[in-house]
Amino acid sequence: MSEVLSVKEKIGYGMGDAASHIIFDNVMLLYDVFLHRYLWYPAGFVGTMFLLARALDAISDPCMGLIADRTRSRWGKFRPWILFGAIPFGIVCVLAYTTPDLSLNGKMIYAAVTYTLLTLLYTVVNIPYCALGGVITNDPTQRISLQSWRFVLATAGGMLSTVLMMPLVKLIGGEDKAFGFQGGIAVLSVVAFLDAGVLLLHHQRAHPGAAEHHFHA
Repeated sequence: MSEVLSVKEKIGYGMGDAASHIIFDNVMLLYDVFLHRYLWYPAGFVGTMFLLARALDAISDPCMGLIADRTRSRWGKFRPWILFGAIPFGIVCVLAYTTPDLSLNGKMIYAAVTYTLLTLLYTVVNIPYCALGGVITNDPTQRISLQSWRFVLATAGGMLSTVLMMPLVKLIGGEDKAFGFQGGIAVLSVVAFLDAGVLLLHHQRAHPGAAEHHFHA
């Protein structure tokens, strides 16, 4: 098998990271604004919630790496986690931007639970996705090129998300900013899922010397 990856293959792989950044860059840059400025959650609570989630990442990331590496399926080690994690990731993101009819304490508990689930699902999708790049080719030059496309498309996805979010909030919610954020992230989640579909439906190949199986959409 030729080691040379086509531009189409590289873009297909990079669209997976574009999908992740469309959602998660938005969350990292605007979720605290949503909670504190528009829902009036205490700044101390929001900061603590973010800090604890980062601490959880330190545990969940290596655990997910081990789980993915030991996965055996007809689709290989890594693709099933991307396939079955993408939809729950998008749904939980919309739920994180949903404001339940609860007391302030109830709303804060809800925010903490949904944000924690969101970070865990990001790990479920992103760790296998990053590992997938290492089994598409064993050629170091092609791997560098593949990752270059990935970073370019990831940056584009993040920029798209942050540029479009506030106009979507205004367009969908008008004066109701909470509803606008919910609608805006729902739209971006659909866009992200379509981007992920390019990765999942595009032919990807694994180097025969790697542990990953060959898989086709």
